[in-house]
Amino acid sequence: MAHKKGVGSSRNGRDSNPKYLGVKIYGGQAIEAGNIIVRQRGTQFHPGPGVGLGRDHTLFALVDGKVDFSVKGAARRRTVSVVVPA
Repeated sequence: MAHKKGVGSSRNGRDSNPKYLGVKIYGGQAIEAGNIIVRQRGTQFHPGPGVGLGRDHTLFALVDGKVDFSVKGAARRRTVSVVVPA
C-alpha cells in the first residue's frame, strides 16, 4: 500500500449544474400566454385561474394578462393566477 497519496487526486471536484429555478414574472407584471411564471421543484406555488402546471411543476400563463400572487385557504397555499384586464 502506498503511504503517499497519488498525484492529482482531489476530493473537491464535484458541483451540480445550475437549474435556474424561481419566480420569473412577479405580481402585477404583464404576461403573454405561454410565458413561464415560476420554475420550481414540487408545487411551492399552485396554479390558479389562467395558469397551467407543466410536467416539471413549471407554472405558465394560459391567457394574456397580469400576474397575481395570493395566499389561500387554511393551509396558506400560495397561488398564482393571471388576471385578464377588463
